[in-house]
Amino acid sequence: MPRYVALLRGINVGGNNLIPMVELRAAFEALGFTRVETYIQSGNVVFDAKRGKKSALVASLEAALSETFSYAAKVVLVSADELARVVAEAPAGFGSEPAVYRYDVAFVKEPLDPAAALAEVTTRPGVDTAHAGTLALYFRKLIEKATQSRLPKLAQRPVYQSLTLRNWNTTTRLLAMVSEPV
Repeated sequence: MPRYVALLRGINVGGNNLIPMVELRAAFEALGFTRVETYIQSGNVVFDAKRGKKSALVASLEAALSETFSYAAKVVLVSADELARVVAEAPAGFGSEPAVYRYDVAFVKEPLDPAAALAEVTTRPGVDTAHAGTLALYFRKLIEKATQSRLPKLAQRPVYQSLTLRNWNTTTRLLAMVSEPV
């Protein structure tokens, strides 16, 4: 049975769309998913699903979560193999200097393409960088100059609605969780 990570966009952020993780797990189990686990409060759900089209899984999740929790749910769904690819495609050295840089991964909601999303990103030389992989964008921001970063301006662009960000530690922890054997 395939293992997935559902990355829910915009829950438990800034006091909006507050969803307790126990209720989120129950909603996934009610849909017939098994081995359901959540990680931290920002909408990361690891689960097993019977084989099926990924687009159908996303549609059913968004519909059920929207109805259950009364918000416009947006879900980026990645398989275990896809998440392994996201981690493997990170730029060289990505995540290696956490005392110097903040590292974030922006997962791209289909049908948006990471290269098209990258075209909307502006960076400031010497402060931040952005790279596109096949499924995600990779952001690195110099901590001591974080206030000079142009990356936060991405939130003002329409493309931001098709992205969901996770820090590098969360991304690698989710990979460990989704890779756990049965």
